[in-house]
Amino acid sequence: MTALPRGETPGPSAEDGPPEPDAPDTPDGATGDGPEAAADGSAEGDGDDGTASEAVPESGGPEAQAPDGLTAEGTADKTADGTAGETAGAAEAAARSEAEAELAAQRELRERIEKRKADKAGPIPAGTKLSGTAADLLAAVRAVESGDKAGTAFFDSPASAPAPRRAAPATTQPDAPRPRPSGPAPAAPGASPGAATSVRALLAEGGAPEALARPAAEALGEQAAEALREDPWRLLAVPGVGPEQADGFARALLGAGCGPDDERRTAALVGWLLERAARQGHTALDASDVRAALAERAVSDPEAAVEHAVAEGVVLVFQDGLDAAEAADEPGPEDGEDTEGDGESLADRQDGAGQAPEPVQVLLGLDRYALAEESLADGLARLVNACEKTADWSAAAAAAPSPSAAELIRTAATGGLVTHSGGEAARAEPAALIAAARGLGLRALGATHSEDGRDRLARSVGDPRSAVTVAGLLTGAEGPGRDEDGALALDLLVVLDAPQLDVEAAAILVESLADGTRLVLSGDPGVLGSAGAGRVFADVLAARACPQVVSRTPDPGPVGELVSGIGIGELNQVEAPGKEVVIVPVRDAGEAVHRTVQLVADSVPRAFGIASAETQVITVGHGGSAGTRTLNAALKQRLNPGPGRFGGFDPGDRVVHVPAPGRTVPGVVLSADAEGLRLDCAGVPVVVPQDRVESAVRHGWALSAHQAAGMRWPAAVVVLPGDAAQGLSRPWVYTAFSRGERHLSVVHGVDQALAHAVARIPAQERTTRLRPLLEALPTPGAES
Repeated sequence: MTALPRGETPGPSAEDGPPEPDAPDTPDGATGDGPEAAADGSAEGDGDDGTASEAVPESGGPEAQAPDGLTAEGTADKTADGTAGETAGAAEAAARSEAEAELAAQRELRERIEKRKADKAGPIPAGTKLSGTAADLLAAVRAVESGDKAGTAFFDSPASAPAPRRAAPATTQPDAPRPRPSGPAPAAPGASPGAATSVRALLAEGGAPEALARPAAEALGEQAAEALREDPWRLLAVPGVGPEQADGFARALLGAGCGPDDERRTAALVGWLLERAARQGHTALDASDVRAALAERAVSDPEAAVEHAVAEGVVLVFQDGLDAAEAADEPGPEDGEDTEGDGESLADRQDGAGQAPEPVQVLLGLDRYALAEESLADGLARLVNACEKTADWSAAAAAAPSPSAAELIRTAATGGLVTHSGGEAARAEPAALIAAARGLGLRALGATHSEDGRDRLARSVGDPRSAVTVAGLLTGAEGPGRDEDGALALDLLVVLDAPQLDVEAAAILVESLADGTRLVLSGDPGVLGSAGAGRVFADVLAARACPQVVSRTPDPGPVGELVSGIGIGELNQVEAPGKEVVIVPVRDAGEAVHRTVQLVADSVPRAFGIASAETQVITVGHGGSAGTRTLNAALKQRLNPGPGRFGGFDPGDRVVHVPAPGRTVPGVVLSADAEGLRLDCAGVPVVVPQDRVESAVRHGWALSAHQAAGMRWPAAVVVLPGDAAQGLSRPWVYTAFSRGERHLSVVHGVDQALAHAVARIPAQERTTRLRPLLEALPTPGAES
């Protein structure tokens, strides 16, 4: 590779290759790799970058389109049940253009909607057929809107709701965050033994693995066995279960009474497709993509299946573009009258600009993400409009350590919502803002994605009370507590690592802020997106819903120069006189594993004085011949050999704990006992119950780039074996290469695929609705 410096390779070349490597696997999490995939910090079912790298169809289907300018116009009541209005004959349909066919379908859809509504004795409130989390979310939103009770009353899970509200001390001085827990972290609640036992018996009857009993009981609740008996396809709600497994289970229970067009099956498939898309980052999907995926699953009438799923409340429907009824009434270009009844093709009708009217784009979305996006958009607009914009922070800005920090302080003084973007060095600017606000007597706090980021922010501010993690803030384990109204007792909240915010966490966070609180979203737009659904930071930036501050502080040194070029699509050659960047060419994956172990154990510690424990290996996927599993096994054998007597782990092993999807907490194994595996995670003792070790803990010498996002180490070794080429993208390379503070080694075996990925493969788009929702809201003070 000529674009990167060809430094002297630290250490001798490999003479003996390791044993024959395993067959390559798909990129990080692409196939939901069992327990180790579940312990991945990235979302199940997506590539390592957590972006929408795959369309809904598993093969051959059209890719989901990213919407632009969407508005939430439809709900479950705006669908059809297929009871009236049939499509035109096959000959007529074949003669129509694609645009006319789409418009005709939309017109028929509206006719069926009106007939269904007229046939009902009374209106059915949207969401009445929902259950589980979706029903809880809808009930919470309605209760909050009516003022009956707080939304938090509907939740008992820290992962899906704000922490219990607590009154904060009455003070005008910055509040100290709640102390970090000194005892072991409590275990997450699981399914009751009785529920799991009932499900286990039913699974055995249906020929499904009994290991699914506990996750099925957790996903479906105490009545899981009864629910599965009535609708076997609800097994698709269990993580890791695919349509083939659910179909086999249903056939075993129902016999000849089930078929590919069973409405229970089609509704479950629609929900499963949307859930899978959410794991890839989407909050909604184009209805045509869902129909195509259903057709691949042997559904004979995908359109009717989608309509049934919407009518049953499995998904919500949203429309964008020219309404079908409006299209039918649109005047023709010549006589100004509707020509639809005269036999003229709708595709031939032109508007005044000479363009055919665009058909309606129909999006399908799960209730939980729709509510989260709408709640988030409203909350952000509330912060923009409720802020006191005449604050005078000029003295604090004048004392700022850099021009960019001064600009951020001045902007935050006059804006309820501000975005700040920049690289690693630019993190000093929100730190300066927090310090300035606390100096003014305001309750200011910074929240980061990881414990490592929290500690780095606290050092930069100079006050350990100034930083928390987003997860700790939402669960109440960290932060200032709540005021008498249940809001976070803060005047200013700065969220660093904002690209890692998924839409649900962001909605909960914004709803926890009182009117008048200032919110600053700060992050590097070049890094990988969130592991959960949504692209909050990118959507807020694209909508230009608030003032934006772009840092002018470059990342220093050869690593910073290299990463800055990658951010704009250029893999530049950089001077590295101190061997800050070293390229280690390899011929195959076996040599890549050998050289990686050599770098971590010998070369980097000897050349740079960086201990093996401070060097992080980053690779493209968990599977494959040089994925995290293979690398971790080789690194354990060299750095901490042992029999793995504690469920595959030994005291001293480097591990990562994944307490919730999208969260990766590095730690070290201390011991194990009857209570579970004991870890030291950033100084906090954690006990992982025995039945959760397999799914929530994995070795951590080697991580995926998505797991490493939000964290930094003194040295990073990025491994790019030949079979990793298809998993590379610009955000992946940008994130992986920027994890090392002092040194970066690249174990390089992908030839020109690296330069191609940087120049030609930008971030995959995610289909979301937040940007158009923000653009539709009035936001005084936003920049144009």
